[in-house]
Amino acid sequence: MTIKVYIALLSLAVCAFAIGTTEFVIIGLLQTVANDLSISVTKAGTLISGYAIALAVGTPIVTALTGRIPKKGYLIILMLVFTLGNIISAVAGSYEVLMLSRVITAVSHGVFFAVASILATEIVPEGKKGTAISIMFTGLTVATIVGVPLGTFIGQNLGWRSTFGAVAILGVIGLIVNIFAVEKFKTQGNPPTLKDVGLLIKNYRILLALLMTALGFGATFVLFTYLAPILEEISGYSSENISFLLLIYGVAVAIGNIIGGKMANNHPVKALRLVFVLEGIVLLLQMWFLPSKSLSIVGLLLLGLVAFMMSPGAQAYILTLAEKLVPSAKDIASALNVSAFNVGIAVGSSLGGVAVVYFTYLDTAWIGAIMAAGASLLAVINNKLDQRMN
Repeated sequence: MTIKVYIALLSLAVCAFAIGTTEFVIIGLLQTVANDLSISVTKAGTLISGYAIALAVGTPIVTALTGRIPKKGYLIILMLVFTLGNIISAVAGSYEVLMLSRVITAVSHGVFFAVASILATEIVPEGKKGTAISIMFTGLTVATIVGVPLGTFIGQNLGWRSTFGAVAILGVIGLIVNIFAVEKFKTQGNPPTLKDVGLLIKNYRILLALLMTALGFGATFVLFTYLAPILEEISGYSSENISFLLLIYGVAVAIGNIIGGKMANNHPVKALRLVFVLEGIVLLLQMWFLPSKSLSIVGLLLLGLVAFMMSPGAQAYILTLAEKLVPSAKDIASALNVSAFNVGIAVGSSLGGVAVVYFTYLDTAWIGAIMAAGASLLAVINNKLDQRMN
């Protein structure tokens, strides 16, 4: 890949950093937001699941309706909307207004990743698609290393509204970087339509791939949604240590994302079979690691390593599958997979909430492991179906 291509991919990663920060920083601020708005922690948790649902529903629809907009200009518009959503979050005085701002931000988030994934794969050679997507997703993983811990620190010391104000500034930076670093791309001859959405969701192969994505990505979020209170109440850390612990987690996420990208370059779904098995095992181990203050560090590292390892492979696989089965709807397939990621987050965080209310924090681990096992089974099935198709 040329220097120009790397610069373009890194500019997309800058935007992904801002977007990832705004989605996940709320996890470290759940208790702070709940206290300030006088709501329960589980209700504050719906700010995560609500974000994910809005993204899942809005992304394919908006992508289909706006397919004729040139991609570079579209990315700029999306970052403007993203920034506006975070400004509203920063001034929100109630749960309802904060949820509305999260919905606005979520839709711009989903469509951005759908469009950016297509761009990333179109500007690299055929055998580098997984790597290209992982570079773009690096922004998301760096958000977990730097953005989330820093945002959590800002929120705990200056108020959670300050965190969203800072993310709005990141959105402006991402917008400016894209203006200068991303070249103009021609609008495809046959832009996606709502009909393409129907073609994709009627195809059982596409549905199996989307379900695999949702289960695999959601598995970690059963536990991760409530990671901050778990580290405080189960592992015994003080709230002042949460930012540092999230930093450790984020470093592991970045490493796992890079590994996952390299694994996905040739046969994404083959690699995913192993990734999901590892995810399930790591989740189960948390039941022993997290109650120990010292072993919880090991648990965090392992959890971070597998959390985003599947992301490049899942996105590369759905694009490859769409090219073979419904080539006119590649943009929508990308959008639907981004939706599937967030359906997984919504389901995972909701199941986590059920576990917290009716069981214990540690029960989130085995519930997540069951989801990972389902994803692994679907990866095996998808791989066998691919072999028959070839």
